[in-house]
This record gives sequence, C-alpha cells and structure tokens, in this order.
Amino acid sequence: MMSGDIVNLRQARKARARREKDEKAAQNRSLFGRSKAEKSRDRAEADKALVHIEGHRRDTSASPAGSTGEDD
Repeated sequence: MMSGDIVNLRQARKARARREKDEKAAQNRSLFGRSKAEKSRDRAEADKALVHIEGHRRDTSASPAGSTGEDD
C-alpha cells in the first residue's frame, strides 16, 4: 500500500507564489536598493567615462556611428 503525504494544492500554490515573490523582491533589492550617494557616485563615474571616451574620438562630427558620410 502506498502512503504518501497529503498535499493541499491551494496551499502549495500560495506557498510557491510567496516564495517567488520573495525571490523577486530580493533581486530588486540588490538591483535598485542603492543609497543616494551610491547613485550619484555611479552617475559621476559614468559621466567621467563618457567625457574620456568623447575626448579620444577621432571624428567629432555629429554623424551616426557606422556612417561613412557618403550618399549611396
């Protein structure tokens, strides 16, 4: 005779939904849970990197990347 655990499917679904919600919340905390100082530091680093890259650009015209400037 098989004796297995009796599982209430409604409770199992709710438990799974809670677990998934908690995992998503933990992921969002790691992605978006930063202080104002951290955000401003990252923004300053990105701006500095952009200025550095733009300073080393060969062609300073406003043509899109990959464009040769010639009409086809």
